[in-house]
Amino acid sequence: MKPLKQRNQAAVGAVTLVLILLVTAVTYFSDSIPMFGNGTTYSAYFAEAAGLAADNEVEVAGVKVGQVTSVELGHKQVLVKFRVKGTRVGDASTASIEIKTLLGEKYLALVPKGGGTQNPDATIPVNRTRTPFELQDAFNQLSTTVGDIDTKQLADSFNALSDSLKDSPQYLKDTLSGLSSLSQTVSSRDADLHTLLANTSAVSKTLSDRNAQLQQVIGDGNLLLSELQQRRQQISTLLTGTQQISQQLSGLVADNRTQLKPTLDALGKVTDVLQRNQGNLDRGLALMAPFARVGANATGNGRWFEGYLCGLLPPTITAAGLSINPEGCTPPIAAPNQGVGGR
Repeated sequence: MKPLKQRNQAAVGAVTLVLILLVTAVTYFSDSIPMFGNGTTYSAYFAEAAGLAADNEVEVAGVKVGQVTSVELGHKQVLVKFRVKGTRVGDASTASIEIKTLLGEKYLALVPKGGGTQNPDATIPVNRTRTPFELQDAFNQLSTTVGDIDTKQLADSFNALSDSLKDSPQYLKDTLSGLSSLSQTVSSRDADLHTLLANTSAVSKTLSDRNAQLQQVIGDGNLLLSELQQRRQQISTLLTGTQQISQQLSGLVADNRTQLKPTLDALGKVTDVLQRNQGNLDRGLALMAPFARVGANATGNGRWFEGYLCGLLPPTITAAGLSINPEGCTPPIAAPNQGVGGR
C-alpha cells in the first residue's frame, strides 16, 4: 500500500475536505437524522399557542424527554410538532402547555396513556390537549369562590386571633391588625365586589355573544377595502387611457394640420354666406308654404294635374245673333275639394 506522500496530493486534499464537510453536516443535523436515535416526532392540535415556541422542552412527569420543533397555525388551530426520545407514547396520551418559570417560559407536558402506540403520522386531537389557565376562567372561579366566603365570619376569626395574640411582639400585632383591617375592608366592599364580578361576567358574555357579528363587521370592512382598491385601479386605468387618447388626438391634429386648415377655411366661408343670406332663406321658407298648398290642391284629386288657361281661345264674340265663346276668360266656380278651372 502506497504511503500518503506518494499519492496524488490534490486527490488526498479533496477527500479530506469532503470528509470534513460530511462530519460537520452530520454533527449539525444530527437531531434530524433518525439513524442516530434522536427520538420520534409527534404532532398535536391546541386551541391556542399560549406562548409556546420552538425549542421549548417536552417533559413527562417533570423529566425532560424531548423538545418542541415547531409551532404553526393549521386549520384554525395551533399545530405543535415535538420530538420525544426514550418514552413510549400511547394512543390515548394527552398533552398540555404549562408554565415553567415566573417569567412566562412554557413547556409541553406529555402524559402517556393507552394500550396501543401513538402513530407519529396521526395528530393528537384538540380534545386531548389543554392550554394554560385562562383569565376568563379565573374570573368565573373567583366569582364563585368570593360568593362562598362568609366575610363576617372571616372578620370575626381575624379579630379573635388578634385578641388571642395581644401579648405577642409588636410586629406580629401590626401584622394581625393589618389582616383584620383587610378583612373588614373586604367585608364592607362585598356588595361592590359582587357587582364588579357580575358586570365583568356580563361584559364577557356580551362579547362572546357578539363574536360572530364582530367577525362579520371585520369581514365586511375587508370586502369594502378590497372594492375600493379595485375601483382605485380602474380609475387609474381610466385616467391613463384618457391621457393616451389626448396624446393621440394631439398627434392626429398635428399630422393633419395642413389638410384640415383649407377645409376649415372653406367651412368658414360657407358659414359667412349662409349668415349673409339668412333673411332670403327665411323668406324662401315662408313662401314655400303657399306654393306647397297650391301644388297639393292641383294634384290632390287623382293621377292628373288640374289647371286653367285663360286666353287660349278667342274672347266672347256676339254677331248676327250668334255668340262665340260666351264664357270668355272668367274661371268657373270651383267645386268643393276641387282645383280651379276646367279639366
